Amino acid sequence: MSIMNGKVSVNDLRKSLQHFDWPDYVVFLMMLGGSAVIGIYFGFVEKKSKTKSFSSEHHESEAAQEYLMGGRKMSVIPVAVSLVASWISGISLLGLATEIYLYGTSYIFIIISLFISSAVIHYIFLPVFYNLQLTSVYEYLEIRFDKRVRLLGSILYAIATLAYLPVVIYVPALAFNQATGVNIHIVTPFVCAVCIFYTSVGGLKAVVWTDCLQTVAMLLSMVVIIIKGTSDISGFQAVWTRNHEGDRLNYPELTLDLTERHSVLSLLIGGVTFHIYTCGMGQEMIQRYVSLPTQKDANKALLVFTILMGLFVIICCYNGLLAYAYYAGCDPLTTKLINAADQLLPLLLMNVLGSYRGMPGLFIAGIFSAALSTLSTCLNSMAAIVLEDFVKPFARTPLSEKLTNYLMRGTVLVIGVISVCLVFVVERMGTVLQLSITLSGMTGGPIFGMFTIGFMCPWVKQRGAFVGGIVSLAAMVWMLISAQHAMASGELTFAVRPLTTDNCSYTFPSHLSTTKQESYAASNAEEESAIPIHHMSYLFYPIFGAAISIIVSSLISLAFKEQSKNKLSPTLFSPFVRKYLYSTVSPTDEFETKDTQL
Repeated sequence: MSIMNGKVSVNDLRKSLQHFDWPDYVVFLMMLGGSAVIGIYFGFVEKKSKTKSFSSEHHESEAAQEYLMGGRKMSVIPVAVSLVASWISGISLLGLATEIYLYGTSYIFIIISLFISSAVIHYIFLPVFYNLQLTSVYEYLEIRFDKRVRLLGSILYAIATLAYLPVVIYVPALAFNQATGVNIHIVTPFVCAVCIFYTSVGGLKAVVWTDCLQTVAMLLSMVVIIIKGTSDISGFQAVWTRNHEGDRLNYPELTLDLTERHSVLSLLIGGVTFHIYTCGMGQEMIQRYVSLPTQKDANKALLVFTILMGLFVIICCYNGLLAYAYYAGCDPLTTKLINAADQLLPLLLMNVLGSYRGMPGLFIAGIFSAALSTLSTCLNSMAAIVLEDFVKPFARTPLSEKLTNYLMRGTVLVIGVISVCLVFVVERMGTVLQLSITLSGMTGGPIFGMFTIGFMCPWVKQRGAFVGGIVSLAAMVWMLISAQHAMASGELTFAVRPLTTDNCSYTFPSHLSTTKQESYAASNAEEESAIPIHHMSYLFYPIFGAAISIIVSSLISLAFKEQSKNKLSPTLFSPFVRKYLYSTVSPTDEFETKDTQL
């Protein structure tokens, strides 16, 4: 049913757009079935041949490496595609379109920071991570500093993962509920059970290859909407014209105002920091780079990943332009045709492709694919973190092969079940959705700071790194709580681009339009003489937390003149820092580090 046909009520129109036929269920179940088959293959068929090749002396370590790292013999293209699938989630697919619809095209310039951060990762961070061949990235913090710093980093990662995964699961379930009417608490356990199954039995190889399958589903669903939607609007020129007339084709502001959401400064400085942290320091990302046979292969995977990510950002942002062109005269948020901004893209799907059997199923499969790829990646990474950071360092005797397998697969199961259960919390607390997402960002500053200190600040020692991380974490907790309170109280608002309901062809309560437009006007009119620091753009959060960590740790280390427990190898530092170390250290000096045990 078209949004422009007939004078119907908004409730009747909403109900008419909620339908899911048997071809849609077939397409959706084919995606889940394909993922399960991949897990069965790598978990049972290939595993038998691999098990026979393991030597008895190193069976436990080789089994763990096979499960967590794919035997370090993965191929470039599948790993690069898996990196994209790991980074993209249902939140990204739906959220980027909503961002463009509400705020305009300024965010699309984040692509520039993506390519800059890729170059930084290539030259500064990836060489160190790859050469050390660590199963857990946080093991680096123990080698460089001590166990306290490593444990702090691991705990922060675990907190961020547990806060993020329920949101990852909930968002596509919400889209599924809108299209089918099926309760989210029926679909989430079912879909997540499939994900837990193939992640648990198949390990990294199953995750990587299911990511490839799911990325294809994501890409197809987005491209189909673009082609059909653009055709319905009468071509690209019409989409461009409507967005131009609606003031959506805007550029980032050239300003030093830190509160501007997407200024040139926030997109470049904050965006580069954000992408370095998420693309070059996360356990789930480094675990894939290290799974490749050579560092050259890892660099190739990074390049392919960056190009594909840029393509996905453009596709998702264009869907935002398409959504605005489609609803330019009748905003579905104002009329309450949809209840949440993230339902905008599913609504566009049902308007554009709802009458084509199987197409809604393809889209929902794509959204769930994005969620499952992120979920499976984080579950596999958590298995590595628990094994390497929370168990092995405290185990008195080496773990047996059987216990290692139980531990890794048990971690996947337990974290998966906890994430599904936390969906109940996310659903009932409403605004905690954004809180859960930003809670993940809370850990980004301290972690980014600790790794940056380790790679580029040889004067910082154990105590300084630990205290700096704690102070940074405390500062980020305070800032994020303050920001959430400010948003909840209306103190902090974000002005959106003009929206109208003047051309609606369906009826809705008249007071909705007035109320909504007044709230937009209030947002635009709000001015403050003194801007609190927690009003800064969310893109500055990682660099803000990292700066605190670097400054505090440097001051502590220099003030107490602390010495390292061991002489540090230059291989623990970025290549350009190594040149400095080699030039100031006697050639006869020996460097003892824990990486010799790897």
